[in-house]
Amino acid sequence: MDLSDLRIFSAVVRQGGVTRAAERLHRVQSNVTTRIRQLEDDLGVSLFIRAGKRLHLAPAGRVLLDYADRLLTLADDARSAVQDPRPRGIFRLGAMESTAAVRLPGPLTEYNRRHPEVTLELRTGNPAQLATAILAGELDAALVAEPIAEAPFEKVAAFNEEPVIVTAANHPPIGAKGLAPKTIIVFEHGCPHRARLEAWYESRGEMPERTIELASYHAMLGCVVAGMGAALLPKSILRTFPESRRLRIHRLSRGQDRIATVLIWRKGAGAAKIKALQDILTGPAARRRKPPTRGS
Repeated sequence: MDLSDLRIFSAVVRQGGVTRAAERLHRVQSNVTTRIRQLEDDLGVSLFIRAGKRLHLAPAGRVLLDYADRLLTLADDARSAVQDPRPRGIFRLGAMESTAAVRLPGPLTEYNRRHPEVTLELRTGNPAQLATAILAGELDAALVAEPIAEAPFEKVAAFNEEPVIVTAANHPPIGAKGLAPKTIIVFEHGCPHRARLEAWYESRGEMPERTIELASYHAMLGCVVAGMGAALLPKSILRTFPESRRLRIHRLSRGQDRIATVLIWRKGAGAAKIKALQDILTGPAARRRKPPTRGS
């Protein structure tokens, strides 16, 4: 049983017989008759009661007609959906936690306003996790920090973040060797900010003596305020932390003080939903959201 069988069956019922159904479907009568017989053989029931040349819907035919109508309507809806250039359906978006917390509320609010037929689903994770989820078909797109593998993905620039090291407010400047905190407070492996902080220590010929792994920026900042160690995170996160006055910010040197966040999706899998978000992230409103330059 396939959709074409159901369309022929429905046409015979709606048109009141094989002759008119054949005319409506632009088929020869023998073809319509054969397809109805094949459908009955496939289902193992009689769909019509035959009285001479007249056909009357059998009980099994009445049951099938209800399902046929629903299946054909659903198939038509599916065809319209895939051919419709407008964003619609479920948009499964991934983002790093910092991006989701600070950068996305405005763009996603605008997205919902422009495209009410789209249902947004958001998952957070580190870039490696999100990239893997895209390739597995679990996400449509994600916002991740560079660098990201070029071959499997298409990408567009979204945000530029300034990573900073934070310590408790009473900690001295960490420019001189030996003054960096002995403990770092970080996310799990795969976090680009953890990698940047570990590279910073390595560039100084130092290694932290202790590593504390946490799962939220605010928990990390709370530990920093308490003097437990240092963390590296986007400066934009500090706007959401009510105790930021109790922190000391240590800026990185040029070349290390920028991390680009990009929107990525699988090559060849670009869709209207992704293009709509791209337009919001790169449009005039996005330029107004551009973070201040260094030193401001």
